[in-house]
Amino acid sequence: MYLDPEEEEILAGEKGETRQKMMELLVALGKVFGADRLVGIKSAQVSGASYKTIGEYGLAWLSSLDTRAVVPAVLNPIGMPRRRWQEMGINPDFAAKQQAVIAAYERLGVNLECTCTPYYLHKTSFGDHLAWSESSAVSYANSVIGARTNREGGPSALAAALIGKTPCYGLHLEKNRRPHVIIEVKSDEKDWSIAHYGALGYHAGKLVGNKIPYFRGIKPDPDQLKALGAAMAATGAVALYHVDNITPEAKKIRFNLSGLEVISVEPAEINRLFTEIHVDAVAVGCPHCSPEELIKIAELLKGKTVTKPLYVFAAQGVIDKNVPAFSIIERSGARIFADTCMVVSPAMEQYSAIMVNSGKALAYVPNMCGAVARIGTIEECVAVATS
Repeated sequence: MYLDPEEEEILAGEKGETRQKMMELLVALGKVFGADRLVGIKSAQVSGASYKTIGEYGLAWLSSLDTRAVVPAVLNPIGMPRRRWQEMGINPDFAAKQQAVIAAYERLGVNLECTCTPYYLHKTSFGDHLAWSESSAVSYANSVIGARTNREGGPSALAAALIGKTPCYGLHLEKNRRPHVIIEVKSDEKDWSIAHYGALGYHAGKLVGNKIPYFRGIKPDPDQLKALGAAMAATGAVALYHVDNITPEAKKIRFNLSGLEVISVEPAEINRLFTEIHVDAVAVGCPHCSPEELIKIAELLKGKTVTKPLYVFAAQGVIDKNVPAFSIIERSGARIFADTCMVVSPAMEQYSAIMVNSGKALAYVPNMCGAVARIGTIEECVAVATS
């Protein structure tokens, strides 16, 4: 694996012990996956930010590091809102540990923008090399934007942020971004919601595993693409997908699709996921809501009052730019929380059944929250929360 003179200096410890350790991690990762060099990145997104997931040992490791990020870096959602954790019912002991995790990342120069949708806050462009770690963010960056990132682990994403580079292998290489299988959607999807695309992703992820699918027969918008990719990353390990004449590489590159396996998806396979069960809470924003989603939720809640807990999750930067929608949503009795989400916050563990509008949440809520999950459209979610 080739290292330039500066990289060799870092590896030799001439730039500090922490940077040496981070370079050792990146070089070891590159050797495992056959990378011939490192590539500079435009940004990093670091997971392992919730105390619920990293615990005492993760906090101790973070606290032992002593350098600063050299590229823009943000955090994945943490276990609580930084501003409103008491209101969310977070245990003070947990809050103290979570605040220590946040302080450790801040000391390392990581921006405290805790979101799985960093693309709403910072411009990311086609062809940019990144080191992102959250599965839905990775999927969106690769598929919808056409950037280049593998799904990094928390330590490797942090190492890339502190060094400014990542091993050049996997989805950083154009040859590895070609489709492996075609998914032919037979349904007339003109009336499909974000939830239907989430359900499609939930189903498709189980079908393709870690293969790169090429979809035909659908025309999703950006929010629907987000839902599709997030769910496939949750039920499979899909970090990149293409949609015929929609996603950038499907439009720019004439992929040779001859000889690829074709999997047909029928309407019944999607509709069967929309089961009706009684729930005791509703949660939307997994991945975090877009500005358009917040506005839609506000329109649906205008003049209504929630009768079941309704949680809405979004990045703080998105909330700050949509104050009218925020006000309408909160006036209904629903609550918008930043920095965290239904999956990584212990606050959701108090419920036995949760309604969501996301295929990703449908996959994660049972294991991460210990609750039964029901998927529905955003209209259905609001109706259940206000009935």
